[in-house]
Amino acid sequence: MKPEPELSLQDVEDIVEVIHSNFGYDFKGYARASLQRRMLRVMDTLNIKTAGQLQDFLLGTDCAFNYFLEHITVNVTEMFRDPEFYKIIRSTVIPILASYPIIKIWHAGCSTGEEVFSMAILLHEAGLLQRSRIYGTDVNHVNIEKAKQGILPLEVMKDYTHNYMQSGGVHDFATYYSARYKQVIIDKKLRSNLIFAQHNLVADQVFNEFQLIFCRNVLIYFNKELQNKVVKLFYDSLAPLGYLALGSKETMHYTPVKHDFATVDKEKIYRRIK
Repeated sequence: MKPEPELSLQDVEDIVEVIHSNFGYDFKGYARASLQRRMLRVMDTLNIKTAGQLQDFLLGTDCAFNYFLEHITVNVTEMFRDPEFYKIIRSTVIPILASYPIIKIWHAGCSTGEEVFSMAILLHEAGLLQRSRIYGTDVNHVNIEKAKQGILPLEVMKDYTHNYMQSGGVHDFATYYSARYKQVIIDKKLRSNLIFAQHNLVADQVFNEFQLIFCRNVLIYFNKELQNKVVKLFYDSLAPLGYLALGSKETMHYTPVKHDFATVDKEKIYRRIK
């Protein structure tokens, strides 16, 4: 049996500092236990046993760090994830968005774009996509490049179709993509008003004003201080009466701006009221 990699919390601190100093990515506000687990998974995959070896690997080549970044950031996503959530977006939020001449939406931490494509479908079915701009951002540039391509594995489309139907979809889901061997590509018309770009929630600032912001299952990986900072960024990025959608395990209730939002639905959808 091969020995397990070893990485103390102090080792994590040291590696976070190495990453910040050499690559400009700031993981200082990430929850340490979660970061430690993800670093250990990477080390095990690469057969790296010590913190020193991990640092040597990171500083070896740009490709090495890019590999690390791709695997250390959270990339769990799927189309129409949590169908009940999308059902509420469809029935409650989209009719309000229809009142705006230009609709601007931000998916923060969009991973490889599946939830951005989901929102594009909802807007298309409401006749609103052509006057919408959906911004998908992620700290991981590899994710962004994948999202721009709009290519997904064919094997997941059965589950995505089920999610779509459970969310209230009534059209033939297969019309939204073209199958090519073991992959599918999302219809070009759905992707025409999508803008994917790298953005770091830790370090970057407001870049537009939005009527709706999604940041689902990202805050849970941040410590309390960084959570508060990011939520304030979302507040500053929202238009008056704009909506903020969080993940099922996240909440506004313990943030400094909690009184500036009203709860729209138990699916963790909030509306800016101040």
